[in-house]
Amino acid sequence: MLWVVLIAAGCWLLVHLAPVVLALVVALFIIGTLNPAVEWLEQRRIRRAWGVPLVFTALLLGSAALGALTLPSLFTQGRELVEHAPELRTKLTDWLAQSSVLKPLAEQVRRADYASVAAPVVGSLWIASISLAEYVAYFLSAVFLALYMMLDRDRLRGALFAVIPRDHHLRLSRVLLNLETIVGGYIRGQALTCGLMAVFAFILLTVCGVPNALALAVFAGIADVLPYVGPMLSIAPMAAASATEGWATVAIVVAVMIAYEELESRFLVPRIYGRTLRLPSSMVLLALLVGGTLLGIVGALLALPLAAAIRMLVEELRVDLPGESIDDSAQRASDARAEQEYEDRTDGVAATDAAAIAVAMSEKQLESEPSRRKTAR
Repeated sequence: MLWVVLIAAGCWLLVHLAPVVLALVVALFIIGTLNPAVEWLEQRRIRRAWGVPLVFTALLLGSAALGALTLPSLFTQGRELVEHAPELRTKLTDWLAQSSVLKPLAEQVRRADYASVAAPVVGSLWIASISLAEYVAYFLSAVFLALYMMLDRDRLRGALFAVIPRDHHLRLSRVLLNLETIVGGYIRGQALTCGLMAVFAFILLTVCGVPNALALAVFAGIADVLPYVGPMLSIAPMAAASATEGWATVAIVVAVMIAYEELESRFLVPRIYGRTLRLPSSMVLLALLVGGTLLGIVGALLALPLAAAIRMLVEELRVDLPGESIDDSAQRASDARAEQEYEDRTDGVAATDAAAIAVAMSEKQLESEPSRRKTAR
């Protein structure tokens, strides 16, 4: 009964503190993404107390510079897209009217009452803007939380290891290292693939003479965070904007974007992410559906690393799945020897120092096991 009460109370608390939990998860994502840069500075004899502010300052300045270069043009081009919407509709209806099969659709497009459609959309945008402000506030809280957690890493890690039995320290440290690899690799890979998509779309649209290329390219880069689905979402507005330059331009833009999406999914993504995620396409789509249904866009963004983390935990904790029959006795014996060595080395040692020893031993253990789920750090 006590366990039932505790579980129920924990679920109730989790539901009511969901935004706080989400901010903590985002903070951990930020830590996993930026920690390799901080460690790189530490290897060059820059203390962590200086390295963490340097990395955050560089990220802030880079984001500000990117916003200053793109946001003014982006707003201008977005307004031009709205202003040219009637012209695009006219061109679309004229093209549809040329076909006897599509002619009824052209009439529906021409007679559509866009004012009645726009009214609820404006109200939805107002509600969305309020939600966006809340997300921004939680994101800023997550950024500062990540900053303080990175600065106080040793004490926080020591406190975590102090409440965990010592015979689980090595496994815990391996899980933390693998989580950092998964999260950091995923976020950095997403940033790279989204940036490449935006640059490619901008170059393509500029060469084809499509107006408002920057706004469309930024949208394509943002949509690319959703694997498989995102690139397809960005093709429709590109095709609509290309209609002003003729249908040959529309065909070129659509064909080239589809070809790039195939190149990205089959060549770029496997090489950028490497073995970080190791998720089949079916699991990727299922994770996106579940995450999007539960938490919307934020859930879709968090779905893939969480799915990869669950798969890693199953392997790392040596969970015997019902349909598997794997002889891992040698690996279990190696784990037992490492845990005994760790207990001998940390006998009478404080939790903070024991945590540092566990991390160092786990790093060596992971480096000597290339067949494991770990990606070389």
